[in-house]
Amino acid sequence: MKATQVLPGSKEVLDKSSRAQVCLGRSEFLLLGFSDLKALHGPLFWVVLLVYLVTLLGNSLIILLTQVSPALHSPMYFFLRQLSVVELFYTTDIVPRTLANLGSPHPQAISFQGCAAHMYVFIVLGISECCLLTAMAYDRYVAICQPLRYSTLLSPRACMAMVGTSWLTGIITATTHASLIFSLPFRSHPIIPHFLCDILPVLRLASAGKHRSEISVMTATIVFIMIPFSLIVTSYIRILGAILAMASTQSRRKVFSTCSSHLLVVSLFFGTASITYIRPQAGSSVTTDRVLSLFYTVITPMLNPIIYTLRNKDVRRALRHLVKRQRPSP
Repeated sequence: MKATQVLPGSKEVLDKSSRAQVCLGRSEFLLLGFSDLKALHGPLFWVVLLVYLVTLLGNSLIILLTQVSPALHSPMYFFLRQLSVVELFYTTDIVPRTLANLGSPHPQAISFQGCAAHMYVFIVLGISECCLLTAMAYDRYVAICQPLRYSTLLSPRACMAMVGTSWLTGIITATTHASLIFSLPFRSHPIIPHFLCDILPVLRLASAGKHRSEISVMTATIVFIMIPFSLIVTSYIRILGAILAMASTQSRRKVFSTCSSHLLVVSLFFGTASITYIRPQAGSSVTTDRVLSLFYTVITPMLNPIIYTLRNKDVRRALRHLVKRQRPSP
């Protein structure tokens, strides 16, 4: 595939970039971003910026509430705080570069090392989030199906071990993927038809050995998506069995309400990730890939704190209590 055929309208984009003296060296990539949608640059810039600010505020609020409120010092909210930390780093790795791309009339160049670091952080945080969502499902399973063993199975030491394992899994996966991808030879002027250094768009730019590497990377990606998802599904099948065994309708509703927020977050994250990485790539379009990536890298991190704040009584109560404490006494 020639560089000018990567994206519909990219020939005109690249011609304009050349006239604007956007020059690429052998150690650089060119992120096309949304260069073919210049009419939408302004609206997209402000929408992405607003979403980013809401994401920072929402996740910071979750971290603050779970830290200062004694009612939220349980394992479930410990995992929620860790998830918010991941979301903050995740969006900060992606959104500023996306805003820079949208705020410029020309595609943005990124160094070889910068692209590798960007992908590395992106994978670490993505895999860590998969593992943390799995740990949160395990927390709900133990709380509902094995309540007498809850304090033993989810002791502070066990919770720290699960969080550490999540980060370690992300680091190992990212190191393996990034080393495999960036050890390949690339074209002299590689052009990425995306707004971030995602795995598949970068891998397709390799000039040799990309097919075997693509199979290896995609197999590993599917495994690291499907194993956590399978564990979450298994946990909720057992939880559903426990809920159906309850005689009281009120007890069923109460138990289900404690799981609904997590289920919604899991559906958003794994749904978009699965569509992006597991669906057949033959008939996929560049525009569809970018829209899906924009959703799970920018929109989903904003929705998570909103979901947990609006649907969780403990978080809402802690928020009201914090607001009352900040009000000046008459």
